Amino acid sequence: MAVRTLQLQVNGSLHTVQADPATPLLYLLRNDLNLRAAHFGCGLEQCGSCHVLVDGKSVASCTTGAGDLEGKTITTLEGLTGLGGQLHPLQQAVLDEQAAQCGYCLSGMLMGATALLSQNSDPSDVEIRSALDPHLCRCGSHNRFVRAVQKAARTLRVGP
Repeated sequence: MAVRTLQLQVNGSLHTVQADPATPLLYLLRNDLNLRAAHFGCGLEQCGSCHVLVDGKSVASCTTGAGDLEGKTITTLEGLTGLGGQLHPLQQAVLDEQAAQCGYCLSGMLMGATALLSQNSDPSDVEIRSALDPHLCRCGSHNRFVRAVQKAARTLRVGP
């Protein structure tokens, strides 16, 4: 293990950590930066519970080496909340549509949907479901979550 100093831009702040560059980002987020929204699920990019945004794209943090992320912008669920604790429109829509069940997959689903909405302000049901495809939810809240994404898209297009 070749430990070195890594500088990561996470949620708008620069963080310096000592780690092997191959260390999965998820471990640094949870253990070093105390950001707990992304969860370990499978460790194989199969469940989506660990997804974060890297330069606006949804990425599995369980298999992405932290050393590959220097100079990139990383956003976790904690970083979606605006100044003064104002919820992102997608977070509010999930609450409004009661789209959260146990919550284990929710962080990853929110990050995947946020990436979609940043690229497409008026996604179709098929595009929403495609963006959510990497996220395994066993609670069966996908239909409510799709409605929440639709609602957030409307809010982002026209305002609250």
